[in-house]
Amino acid sequence: MFSLFYGLAVVIIAWFYRLHPARINCKVISVGNITLGGTGKTVLVEYLVERIIREGNKPAVLSRGYKRDARLSGEQSMGDEPAMLRRRFPHLPVIVDKDRLKGASRAIKDHAVNTLILDDGMQQWRIFKDLEIITIDSRNPFGNFRLLPAGFLREPLSSLKRADIFVLTKVDAGQDTAGITNRLRKLNPRALIVESRHLPENLTNLNKPDEALSTDSLKGKPVLVFSGIGNPQSFEETICWLGASISEALRFSDHYDYTQADLDNIIRLAKEKNIGTIITTGKDAVKISRLKLNYQEIFSLNIKLKVTKNEAEFDRRLLKLYSF
Repeated sequence: MFSLFYGLAVVIIAWFYRLHPARINCKVISVGNITLGGTGKTVLVEYLVERIIREGNKPAVLSRGYKRDARLSGEQSMGDEPAMLRRRFPHLPVIVDKDRLKGASRAIKDHAVNTLILDDGMQQWRIFKDLEIITIDSRNPFGNFRLLPAGFLREPLSSLKRADIFVLTKVDAGQDTAGITNRLRKLNPRALIVESRHLPENLTNLNKPDEALSTDSLKGKPVLVFSGIGNPQSFEETICWLGASISEALRFSDHYDYTQADLDNIIRLAKEKNIGTIITTGKDAVKISRLKLNYQEIFSLNIKLKVTKNEAEFDRRLLKLYSF
């Protein structure tokens, strides 16, 4: 019953705001999803930023900074994903504001950008979008197909008709995506469907953040892993795929705000189990960077997105935005 009321409210609100969306004086690309949890939006945003900059354009990323703590200073006040982007692209304008229109005005006025990327932008109905990209987790695309709070859908599946591009994320080699692809084509036959993988890029020692370490160094090593993300299983499977042996795996809630006591307990467990290497995600690394590490071998695993299907058409549609 609650899901029904939620769905009706979302449909009405979305319809109302989309009657007269605000048009911004630059290109607007939305990257979002229809479900809760980690579908891989941030690595796709990184992919887009690199591609757009390579063509000589100047992008900015707009984020609402989910679970940000304004009481802190610097990147700690931005939220997990914006802080990750700031670390990866030090010169990229990353604007954190719940009011995306206000943030857009700041980006254009203060940084003279010609492209705005809305991180988690599917539910930003007030803004006109030149390109609507929706990420779909290929392993669990729609959960139990029910809306919040009974399921994980943030909008009815019919909302996928708004997409210009679907990006299937975390597609394994040889994975059969025909079922997901057929469902998406029935919902939205005009949208391009792209497949992608999340590939491990390198490791960062949190005590030496300017140094990158090859993932080959994990082969045969016993490790302790911990994460506070939407899909911890995917992270742990990647660590195993790299040849490491997971001796302990600790899972925290998504966007978990670690305390010094939490980190001390993690380190204590590693020492008790005689595990020399601790690994976490890039998002979690942002959270613990303000704490005392007290351990030499704490690494974050850096991930990049690789388009494995329809890359040329994806590239064409992206760059077509700038052809007129």
